[in-house]
Amino acid sequence: MSAPTREEFADRLLKGSVKKSYAPVVDIAWDEPLDPDKYFLPPKIVSLYGTPLWNAMSREQQIELSREELVNTLSAGIWFENILNQALLRKMMHQDPTASATHYELTELGDETRHMVMFGKAIARVGSKPVRPKYYQRFIINLLPFAFQGPVLWMAALIGEEIFDSLQRQMMDDPELQPMVQRLMRIHVTEEARHIQFARDGLRKRTPTMRWAPKFFVANINGLGGYFFRYLFTNTTQYRRVGLSARQARRVARRSPYRREAQISGFAPLAAFIDEVGLMGPIARRMWRRSGFLPQ
Repeated sequence: MSAPTREEFADRLLKGSVKKSYAPVVDIAWDEPLDPDKYFLPPKIVSLYGTPLWNAMSREQQIELSREELVNTLSAGIWFENILNQALLRKMMHQDPTASATHYELTELGDETRHMVMFGKAIARVGSKPVRPKYYQRFIINLLPFAFQGPVLWMAALIGEEIFDSLQRQMMDDPELQPMVQRLMRIHVTEEARHIQFARDGLRKRTPTMRWAPKFFVANINGLGGYFFRYLFTNTTQYRRVGLSARQARRVARRSPYRREAQISGFAPLAAFIDEVGLMGPIARRMWRRSGFLPQ
């Protein structure tokens, strides 16, 4: 049996979107009280978990750090969805507006817009403030949609979505997690599964016909994702907000074998796919390993 065409694949995802999509504004019980004894991220996912610094903290302090790490992650999610949406809209200017692939991209754009609302409401609900990019970072963010074209767009989408998706799947059923956060993660995982399938299909169909130079570029530039996520997961803002020495906490987190294990586990499904389609170049492999997302 032959593989479905891009149009057939997009049509299948459109039907899935009709059957199972969410409106987070009404599908999450935003007014339910938070449990003061539950974490906002499972302890094993918090960057300092298992370190002497973590062990010296009270449970209340650990919960507070999990709150700020969740806020940091959701904030990054908002900015990434913004980049992806801009890139998709620019891409659609050159496409057939009657095609199923275009229609699914518009559906995905709608999903991502609702996710941005969901993340923003969650940040407000947990009683914190978003982590805003610095001015020079916002300048770079506004340029990225111009760079995210062709296979680079699908690779960027997978890096931005699939690592989070893998981690969320591992932790959304943790009994120590706030029910509101569990619900948010279930919604996100359900809808992101379709986005990930669409991006994977885009790369799987484009890679065999790519010329050597563009393929070499995509296969190695993706390694920068490892450094981005290492920066994100150990952002000093989250440590500073809970009263820790930011630089010391970041140093401890980056040296933690528990942190590295969580990163490797989160990246494993995407690493296997990139390898499968021939887009894990030697430079990228080295960068992913040095940033702690591949085993030494």
